[in-house]
Amino acid sequence: MTQAAIAAPLVENLRRAGVTDVLTDAAHRSAYASDASLYRIVPQAIVRPRSAEDVLATLQVCRTLGVPITARGAGTSVAGNAIGPGVVLDFSRHMNRVLDIDPVARTARVQAGTIQATLQAAAKPHGLRFGPDPSTHTRCTIGGMIGNNSCGSRTLGYGRTSDNVAGLRAYTIDGDELITDPLSGAEKITEALRGVIGDNLAVARTEFARFGRQVSGYAVEHLLPENGFNLTEFLVGSEGTLAVITEATVKLVADPVHRTLVVLGYPDFGTAGDVIPKILEFAPTACEGLDHRICDVVRSRRGPDAVPPLPGGAAWLMVEIAGDDLDDVRDRTRRLIAVAEAVDSRIVEDTAEAAPLWKIREDGAGLAGRAPSGLPAHAGWEDAAVPPARIGAYLRDFDALTARHGLSVMPYGHLGDGCVHVRLDFPLDKPDGPARFRAFLEDAADLVVSYGGSLSGEHGDGRARSELLARMYSPDAMNLFRRIKHTFDPGNLLNPGNLVDPDPVDANIRVSQARPVRTELALAYHSDGGDFNQAVHRCTGVGKCRADTTVLGGVMCPSYLATKNEKDSTRGRARVLQEMLDGDLVPDWRAEAVHDALDLCLSCKGCASDCPTGIDMAAYKSEVLHQSFKGRVRPRSHYSLGWLPRWSRLASRMPALANLATSLPGIRGLALWIAGVDKRRNIPSFAPKTFRGSFVPVKTGKPVVLFVDSFTDHFSPEIARAAVDLLVDAGYAPQVTSRKACCGLTWISTGQLDAARRILGTTVAELHEAVKQGIPIVGLEPSCTGVLRQDAVELVDNEAAKAVAAATKTVAELLAATPGWEPPSLEGVRVIAQPHCHHHAVMGWGADAKLLKNAGATVKRLGGCCGLAGNFGVERGHYEVSVQVAEQQLLPALEKAEEGDVFLADGFSCRTQADDLAGVTGVHLVQLLADALPKKQVNR
Repeated sequence: MTQAAIAAPLVENLRRAGVTDVLTDAAHRSAYASDASLYRIVPQAIVRPRSAEDVLATLQVCRTLGVPITARGAGTSVAGNAIGPGVVLDFSRHMNRVLDIDPVARTARVQAGTIQATLQAAAKPHGLRFGPDPSTHTRCTIGGMIGNNSCGSRTLGYGRTSDNVAGLRAYTIDGDELITDPLSGAEKITEALRGVIGDNLAVARTEFARFGRQVSGYAVEHLLPENGFNLTEFLVGSEGTLAVITEATVKLVADPVHRTLVVLGYPDFGTAGDVIPKILEFAPTACEGLDHRICDVVRSRRGPDAVPPLPGGAAWLMVEIAGDDLDDVRDRTRRLIAVAEAVDSRIVEDTAEAAPLWKIREDGAGLAGRAPSGLPAHAGWEDAAVPPARIGAYLRDFDALTARHGLSVMPYGHLGDGCVHVRLDFPLDKPDGPARFRAFLEDAADLVVSYGGSLSGEHGDGRARSELLARMYSPDAMNLFRRIKHTFDPGNLLNPGNLVDPDPVDANIRVSQARPVRTELALAYHSDGGDFNQAVHRCTGVGKCRADTTVLGGVMCPSYLATKNEKDSTRGRARVLQEMLDGDLVPDWRAEAVHDALDLCLSCKGCASDCPTGIDMAAYKSEVLHQSFKGRVRPRSHYSLGWLPRWSRLASRMPALANLATSLPGIRGLALWIAGVDKRRNIPSFAPKTFRGSFVPVKTGKPVVLFVDSFTDHFSPEIARAAVDLLVDAGYAPQVTSRKACCGLTWISTGQLDAARRILGTTVAELHEAVKQGIPIVGLEPSCTGVLRQDAVELVDNEAAKAVAAATKTVAELLAATPGWEPPSLEGVRVIAQPHCHHHAVMGWGADAKLLKNAGATVKRLGGCCGLAGNFGVERGHYEVSVQVAEQQLLPALEKAEEGDVFLADGFSCRTQADDLAGVTGVHLVQLLADALPKKQVNR
C-alpha cells in the first residue's frame, strides 16, 4: 500500500473534523522529515493548527486511528525530537502570537509557535525581555524551547527555560485540557502522577538536579512534595512526549543597564575550561567558549577580516559582566582579568562592537557543519554537560576520545555551565558508518557519566541520546520514566521513539542512506569534492533561513518570508533535494516535489553567504533545471529571458522598432505571453544607442578592462559612460570587452548550463589575455561580476577561470586599492542603498559602504532582496511573491524616503523593480560619484 493510501483516511478524518491546513504533498513531507538532526522520519501529514480547537480535533482523530503526533516549532532540534512518523503539528505557521504582556507582573502569555525574537520585540518597549536566549533565538519558538528546556548563552544570568515559565496550557492525548498554574484539569492523570512519585521518592531525590545543566530524562525533581508538585517546570523538557502544549505564561526580566564583554585568550580549550571556577566567582551573565578551529573556518569562508580582533591565544572565553552600576561592572571586570590566568585579554564595552563576536558564537552550529578534516560534520553528540568545575579535564579527555575514534572536532559552547557543543565527522556514508557512530556515542556517554554529567545540557535527548539514558540513570530511575510516560500516554502516541521506549541511536540516520549521484554534473562543486550529495547535505537544519531579515539584515531567505511555507525555505529545499538523492518520496530530478520546492527560489544567492553552512541554492537550482530539461523542450521564459543578451543584440539594431513592438497594447500582450512574462510587468526600453556604439577609447592611464554586460550596454549605457569618467579621474584607461563577451548569467539562472559554459568559456579566454598582462577587470552589473568571481570557477573549471575570478573587482574594490585616489565629496547626500543580492553574497558590500562613508554620504543600507531577482519576478506565476518580497524592505523604505534622497542600486533588477512598483528611479554608484566630480570627462 502506498503512503498516499495510508494517509488518505487520516486526511479525510482531519478535514471532516474541521482541520483545514493539512499538508500531504511530497515536497512538504520531505521538508518535515528532518529537523536539525541527522535523522529522517517521513510523516504521514503535517497539520498547521490555526487554534487550540484544531489541536484538540487532531488529537481526537489521531487517537481514534492510532496515529502518532509530534509537536514542532521551528524544527531546530539537533537531537531528532521534532520529527515523527504520523502527524507533525507545526505551531509556527498560525499559532505564533504574543497574546498579552503584563509589565507589572513581568509576564507574557504566548502561543506555542511564538518565535523567541518576536516575544523579545514585544517585551522591549516595557524594558523587559525573556531571559533564555539560545543561538537560534531568531527563529526558534517558545514551544520548542519548552519542549527541550533550552538555555542559551546567558543561563548564568537568567536560568533555563524551566526557570522562566510560570504556567502552561496543554492537551493530554485523551483530549483533556491541562492548566498548570493554578493546577486544573486532567485530574485522573495528576492524581496518578502523585502516586507514581510517592512510590519513588528516594530515586527522585538522589538522581536528579545534581547540577544546573542536567537536562536528560524527565525533570522529576519538580514533582517532589517539598518542591510543591510543580507540574509547570516538570513538563518543560519533556519533549512533547507527555502532552501537547498550546500556550505558555512566561516570566520576563529587566536587562541590566551596562554590559561589558571580556574576551580572554588561552593556549588551548582545556586550559580555558580550567579557570571556569574562578570566572564564576564574579557572577557573569555569560561565559562562552570559542576555539580557534571555528575562527579558522570563518576566515577561510568569509575572508581574513570576518573575525573581529581577538586577544592572543588559540582558545577564548567570552565573559559578559553586567549590572546597573557601571563602576561595579568595571571593578568586577578588572578583578576578573587579574585572576583569569589568560595569556591576553580584550575589554569591549560597546555592544555594537561586541555583536560580531557574539554572532560567530551564535552561528557555531552551522559553522561547525564542516569539520577541520574538511568532511561534513554531524550532530549526534551535540550538547553534553558536566559540572563546571570539571569542564577543563573533561575537554581534554573528550579530545582524546575523538582522536581514538579517528574524528576531528571544533568544540564551542557554554563553558560557564559546563555545556559543550560539537559536531563530528562521523563516516556515516561508509558501510560501517552507523556502527562507528554508535560505538562513539556509547563511549562518549560513559565518559560524561564518569564526570557526573548529563548526556544533554539543553537540547533534549531525542533520538540521538534517549537509548543511552540507561547508562546515566539507574534501573529504578528508568522504570520511573516508563511509569510517568504510561500515566500520560499509555498508547505511546505522543512523540514516540524519544525518552521512553526509544528508537536505537543508529536507526533512521538520514545521511547514512545517501546514494551517489550517477548523473554527470554540470557544476564542479569544488567545496564538496565534486559531490552534489555532499553539497545538498551541507544543510544541517539550523534554520537560519527562517529568520526575519527585516530585523536582522542579510538576504536569506526572501521567498520563505513571503510564504512562510517550510518548503520555500533554504532548508526545506535542501531537504527535498536530499530526499531526491537518499529517500523514496522524490524519485528524480524531474519530480514534481523538486520543482515545487525550487519554483519560488529567487536564485538570490543569499544563502551562499548568510547560511552558516554555505548552502548555495541558486547553484543547486541551476543544476536541477539543467538535468531536468537537458535534451527536452523548456518553459517559454527559458528561451526569452534565458536568451536575453542574444535578443538584446538583435534589438539594438533597431531599438525604436523593438520598443514600439513591446509598448503597443495588442502586440505587447501577445509578446509577453509568448515570452512567459507576467502581463503586469513593464518591459524596460532599449537604449537608442548602446554604450559600445558611443565609446571613445582612452589612451592615457593605467589599463583596466571594463566588463560591459548586456544589461548595461543595451538598457543603461549611461552607467558605463559614468564609469569611464570615474575611472579616468582615478588615473585609469578603460578598455572594453568585445561584443561577444558575455557572462552567461541568464543561461545559468535558467539552467542552460551547457550553453552557459560555452559562452562563459569564450569570455574567460578573452579576459584571461588581459589578466596575464596584469590588467584588472572591473564589473558594473553585480550579478555579472558575481558570475566572473564565482560561477565561472564552478562552470568553466580551469586555471584561466580561477585567474579571472581573482582579477575581477567591483568599482569600489578597485578604487579602494588605487593609491592616492580620493572620492569626490558627497557631503549632505542622503542615500538609500539596495545592495544587489549577488553583490552581498559573492563580493560583499563592505568596500562600497566604506567608500560612501569616506565621501561623506549618509547611507541607509537596506537588507533583503528587491524581489525581481533577474528573470524570477518577471516570469508568469511569480509576480505576487516578487511584490511580497519587495514589500519586506525595499518598498517601505522608498515610501518613507524624503525629498532629495538618492536611491542607490547597482543592480539592473533592483532599479527595474523600484521603477516598476514605486516609480522611483535608481542610480548606480558610478553615476553618484561621477556626477560629483569637479568636471565631466569626454565619454559623458
